[in-house]
Amino acid sequence: MPTPAPVPTAPVRLLIHGRVQGVGFRESMVVEAQRLGACGWVRNRLDGTVEAVFDGPPDVRASLAAWASHGPVTARVVRVDARPATRDEAASIGARFIRAATAG
Repeated sequence: MPTPAPVPTAPVRLLIHGRVQGVGFRESMVVEAQRLGACGWVRNRLDGTVEAVFDGPPDVRASLAAWASHGPVTARVVRVDARPATRDEAASIGARFIRAATAG
């Protein structure tokens, strides 16, 4: 299991690499994010990664980023790239955590 990436102090953007598509990663992340009280979204990308943008209190951001470093038992995460969300990414965060459409 990879070491969790440092979590930014504002809205977060994660790019999760490994066997993370077709294994229930997005649905599991939605459940975990809603359990924690995070707002944001998760989606598949055409390159085989999963992207997530989210916000919440610092402990919630840290917990969700730590969860993403392993994901559901069916996933095999090899790397998580974390950085602060851009202004546009942060503006896309709604009032709850959702599964978004696949992006390029």
